[in-house]
Amino acid sequence: MNELPAAIGPTTTAVIKASQRLTPETTDEVRHITLEVLDPSFQFSEGQSVGVVVPGPHDFGNDYHLRRYSIANARSLPVGTGLNLDILVRRCFYVDEISGERYPGVASNFLCDAKPGAQITLSGPYLSPFRMPLDSRANILMVGTGTGIAPFRAFAQLIYERRGDWKGQVRLYYGGHSGLDLMYKNDETTDLAHYYDEKTFKAFRALGSRPLMTSSQALEQGLHDHAAEAWRLIKESNTHVFISGLSKVAKVFCKVMAEQAGSEAAWMEVKERLVEDGRWSELVYD
Repeated sequence: MNELPAAIGPTTTAVIKASQRLTPETTDEVRHITLEVLDPSFQFSEGQSVGVVVPGPHDFGNDYHLRRYSIANARSLPVGTGLNLDILVRRCFYVDEISGERYPGVASNFLCDAKPGAQITLSGPYLSPFRMPLDSRANILMVGTGTGIAPFRAFAQLIYERRGDWKGQVRLYYGGHSGLDLMYKNDETTDLAHYYDEKTFKAFRALGSRPLMTSSQALEQGLHDHAAEAWRLIKESNTHVFISGLSKVAKVFCKVMAEQAGSEAAWMEVKERLVEDGRWSELVYD
């Protein structure tokens, strides 16, 4: 591979240990990929992301392509020569606005096609926007759609598997077009169900009730159904809000909370206080 520019930072080598398809063959492909980082000094924290470097040349003469993915598991002790990390990858395509031609997403197709044993180059890990509370009595309210819930899976593992002493209330609101869009809680796998026995954990999935309903619209529908509980938690001084996924997710959440607050202005006052206190974190993209 061509030498990488210093702007992307240090890189390390990882090996694909496993690649599991989470969705049936009849719908969009989403894969859970486990990577083993070979460098024993590599470390990460929950909520961080890594960059996947795809060797070129690529369109427009690029020597490499870089795409970031949130890490979907909590820290663990090194295994063998390194440590494992999980990422969620949806095989993506885009349509050229001028020609109308359909092209495969570079990184997602590279990863979905890669087989166990293949080596890939990673950059990072990159700093996380999420501020995980140290106090186990804190409440955590997580809102996301699709692969945006990847860091939330890591937080759930940290809270209930690594620490095991979480006393605050933990709520996860996530949605999609159908049950097949809800990673880790569909017909193929029930990963999040591992935490349903925890007295402090509840997850609310929002499914689209109409064929053309977007994942954000489905999430809004689900939030409306449980808005009172979310609002009750937000009014408590030890509640932290995490937003992840498409930028519409934050807009949808704010819209529903504004209805609970009585007006948009009243909600903005509450949100500003959350931001000032360091209790509002988001990782959104267009």
